[in-house]
Amino acid sequence: VMHRDELDSAIEEYTKAIALSPQDIEAYNSRGNAYKEKGDLDQAITDFDQVIALDPEYAEAYGDRGVAYYLKDDLDQAIADYDQAIALEPQLVEAYDNRGSAYFDTGNLGQAIADYDQVIALDPQDADAYYNRGNAYHELVDLDQAIADFDRAIALDPALAPAYNNRGLVHSERGDLDEAVADYGQAIALDRESAGAYYNRGNAYFSLGDLDKAIADYDQAIAVDPQDAEAYFNRGNAYYAMDELDQAIADYDRAIALDPEDADAHYNRANAYEDKGDLDQAVAGYGQAVALDPKEADD
Repeated sequence: VMHRDELDSAIEEYTKAIALSPQDIEAYNSRGNAYKEKGDLDQAITDFDQVIALDPEYAEAYGDRGVAYYLKDDLDQAIADYDQAIALEPQLVEAYDNRGSAYFDTGNLGQAIADYDQVIALDPQDADAYYNRGNAYHELVDLDQAIADFDRAIALDPALAPAYNNRGLVHSERGDLDEAVADYGQAIALDRESAGAYYNRGNAYFSLGDLDKAIADYDQAIAVDPQDAEAYFNRGNAYYAMDELDQAIADYDRAIALDPEDADAHYNRANAYEDKGDLDQAVAGYGQAVALDPKEADD
């Protein structure tokens, strides 16, 4: 990854090359990738368009333009470009991988898995492909296959922190909380800035009844990501379970400030106020919770 000033210098050099040779498709494509990396996606797409106009058989330009469209959240256009790249070059691993990600984001998990299958067939040592396929199987609630893929990803790349985290999520869903805690711990050891791994381990400790460790992990998650409303909410739940009502209310306050539409946070804060004997605040809170989610009236 180049720094911004390096990207600007590269773009300048590619522009000079194009001025000298207006048919230089490599210069257009390289400049497009530099613009893409810089975040100037429209200019990147313009360059990839020019490559394709000059050489409609240039598979990589379709793949690169697909990535630009993907980054613009235009998933249909991204998929169309990946399709064209693959039609022109059926061994283009990156195009299958990127199309799989686009299909995953559209919720077309079967197609995503088929693309990751193809990546693995072309490159059996691609840890990320197993990881991505594991995520798709996880979404399909095929937990055994998800764990098998995360296992394989970790075997190929023992430093792949997200694979440990996501395998931990599957273990948690299966009720294997000790295994989940171990996986989250490994993810944290590899990436101390993983707010999600701290949060997930906190949830596992909460389920195990180890509230002090749960709170310590929520503390860490919040330190890494102070805008994580769910971490405040769950820390509030842990404090509530310990009968630390003022601490719980403070955390629910923060969760609500970050996500005012969270009916559960309003409801749980009302519970805490009721337990404190502050019935006016409790009634108001229950009213807010029901207004946001009428199902709260059933609790």
